[in-house]
Amino acid sequence: MVVIRLARGGSKKRPFYNIVAAAARNRRDGRFLERVGFYNPVASGGEEPLRVAFDRIDHWVSVGAQLSPTVARLVKDAKAKALPAA
Repeated sequence: MVVIRLARGGSKKRPFYNIVAAAARNRRDGRFLERVGFYNPVASGGEEPLRVAFDRIDHWVSVGAQLSPTVARLVKDAKAKALPAA
């Protein structure tokens, strides 16, 4: 099964996460199929805290991938920001 989840990067006390599509059996920071975005929880100033390729997320979900709970929340929030409330 393919899971879209976070892979941790960055240094101690400065986390940075890549949003990746990976086989469920692979390690959290191990081998992945595709990088579909990133999340920087400590972004400050003009830095971009979140970038998601919605077309790639939709592709992976269409072929059976599942989103981890945290990625599902991030994608939901990003879609809400991308589409202004009418």
